[in-house]
Amino acid sequence: MPLKPILVGTGASVLLMATVLTGLYLGFETRDRFERIEASWRDYQRQADRRGALLSRLRGHLGYGGIIHNFKNYVLRQDPQYLTRLQRQFRDFKAAVGEFQTSSPTQCERKALAMIERTISDYESKVPIAVQAASESWLPGKTDKLVKVDDSAALDAMVVLAADWREWRHRSSEAIFRSVEEGRELIDIGFRFLIGLAIVALVLFGLFFLLLRELRGTVSKLMIELRERRAAEHSANKFLRAVEQSPATIIITGTDGKIEYVNQKFCEITGYQADEVMGRTPRFLQSGEATESAYLDLRRRITRGEEWRGVFHNRKKSGQTYVAETAILPLRDREGSISHFIGIGEDVTEKALAREQIQRAQKMEAVGMLASGVAHDFNNVLTTILGNVHLAQLGAENNEPVIDELEQIDIAAKRARNMVREILTFARRQPGLAFNLRVGTVIKEVCQLMRASLPKNIVLSCASKDKTLSVRADPTRLHQVLMNLCANSAEALGTEAGEITIAVDRKAALDASQRGETRLDDNNAKRYGSVRIRVSDTGPGIPQECRDKIFEPFFTTKPPGKGTGLGLAVVSNLVGEMKGQMSLASSENGTCFEILLPETPPTLESDAPRRDPVDSADAPTILLIDDEPDVVRACGKILGTLGFQVESYTNPILAVEAFESAPENFALVMTDLVMPEINGEEVCRAVRTQRADCPILLFSAFRPGTLDTELLAPIKVIEKPVDPSILKAVLSQLLETSTAEEQASRTEQRSPLNIS
Repeated sequence: MPLKPILVGTGASVLLMATVLTGLYLGFETRDRFERIEASWRDYQRQADRRGALLSRLRGHLGYGGIIHNFKNYVLRQDPQYLTRLQRQFRDFKAAVGEFQTSSPTQCERKALAMIERTISDYESKVPIAVQAASESWLPGKTDKLVKVDDSAALDAMVVLAADWREWRHRSSEAIFRSVEEGRELIDIGFRFLIGLAIVALVLFGLFFLLLRELRGTVSKLMIELRERRAAEHSANKFLRAVEQSPATIIITGTDGKIEYVNQKFCEITGYQADEVMGRTPRFLQSGEATESAYLDLRRRITRGEEWRGVFHNRKKSGQTYVAETAILPLRDREGSISHFIGIGEDVTEKALAREQIQRAQKMEAVGMLASGVAHDFNNVLTTILGNVHLAQLGAENNEPVIDELEQIDIAAKRARNMVREILTFARRQPGLAFNLRVGTVIKEVCQLMRASLPKNIVLSCASKDKTLSVRADPTRLHQVLMNLCANSAEALGTEAGEITIAVDRKAALDASQRGETRLDDNNAKRYGSVRIRVSDTGPGIPQECRDKIFEPFFTTKPPGKGTGLGLAVVSNLVGEMKGQMSLASSENGTCFEILLPETPPTLESDAPRRDPVDSADAPTILLIDDEPDVVRACGKILGTLGFQVESYTNPILAVEAFESAPENFALVMTDLVMPEINGEEVCRAVRTQRADCPILLFSAFRPGTLDTELLAPIKVIEKPVDPSILKAVLSQLLETSTAEEQASRTEQRSPLNIS
């Protein structure tokens, strides 16, 4: 007999025996499991009786001898032992409720339990009333009315709770026994199925045995190949996810330069879709800023197998450019030959802009430090020049040629003064100080300065319908705004013949929608309206695409090195600081900048008290302090011509000692702010210590932003160099104010209504 059939028969017999034994084993084990389940469910049923006991406890609290019964006995008999039972039963009731709630009650049970709990809570809340009734011996009718509780709903809920529990037990028991019976039937079916399975297995065993031998070898080969493919696929997917989710742009090209792959970041930055760039060379990204020789050097290096790193200014699909730090590397195959090139780039546009802004800020800071260092000494020199020019003009009243030359010196010195102020304002090294000033006066000064600097082809004209129009602003700031706008118009005209016009008039008050963020003073705006200043020219106008950007910092249409792009940005900021509003109208026939500022009450510049020069011992004495001898000499002479006696010091310490020795001898203290020994603020504090009412005038070539004028008030601050007429008006105002306050103080002291 051949060995192969014996082996097959033996194998089939073994399989059949194994199947039968396995079936018998599973049958007995399954029957044993069901018996255990039956026992477990019976145990559970016995445990469920515990909930029945809880229901009995709850029923007891509602029935005879329970909470309701003892509460009513206590109300009727007022016996303390009932109160003690009640307190114990309340605790037991709450414990029973808590235990019942932990046994997973049904929705119906929870509702019934809540109704019972509310009723018992009502009885518990009435206990203090019953106790008070017992202690105060109330009438039974009164007590019963106050403590009466309707417990019918609780009793009904108890009935519902008991009925639901009995129904639940019945259903659970029926389900358990029904499941057990079904399990036993399944076991019998399983036994019969195993017998049939054994017969079928015997028939199929032969066929499976033949197939198994053939499949075993095939499956082994397939498993090996599948593991290799899965490993390769996992590696490829991991690489693809890393490339797609990379924060850098990635481009892969063939050796011919045509794009074969771009990642998602590339599409996000450039605006191109992947299918739009496939098969194209990266030339479409070139912005034209790099030279052709740079691209040739790049190609030579990567074709030699070298890595290239650099910065590209690429162009997006929208036409915008962006800065990309890029590395291009060759990709080699297994033989070491270059098969592809990969370009990895990072968008550093924001970083480049940030670096550029930092460099600009550093330059502005350097300019500011230089300006603040030079301004003090330079303005002191200008103070001396303008003071001596004024004195010379007084001595040359009949010499017309000399007067003309002195006027030219005066104009040039004032231009130098304004240039220093513009530098300080540009560098933001000097804060503004607002006054009520007449716009016509400022425009007149601007016209005088601009006419001396404008070329012959430009005509400058000024038009003011109302000479008394006033605004509250820093004179230097308003002066700078008008100078910058005129200079801007002059640059627009260039060498062509044209005209620049500065006009000022009154306009109706601005409403809230017009004011926007630059709010005007409401009281003054309602009463006085607004002052409109227009600076217009007959130039070629501003292109439409530039009109929305001209007020942005660093925006300029001038060639590199010809402009900073800060002029109009500074003008816009200064107008905002003056609580005003600025607008632009431009066409091919010219440009007009319109400024609206809140009008203030007219200033009294022309009505300021004027003191004629006198040689009297009764003239007010001014204590003049400045560390510059030339400034002291020039200002002292000017003050003398204005009718004052002057006691001058270049050492502030000696000046303070002189004031402390005789504070009543001085009508006013006029001091520089920046001095080496002690500064002007310290001088003011020393003066205030001796005489709190002494007028003080601070005049300085440079005013820092830390000046505490609130602590030193009343006080006036003017900048060097100062016009003698303005100096005279400020001094007169200080002295007149001081005199008025002194007289008011004396009147108050003499008043019979003043009770000390």
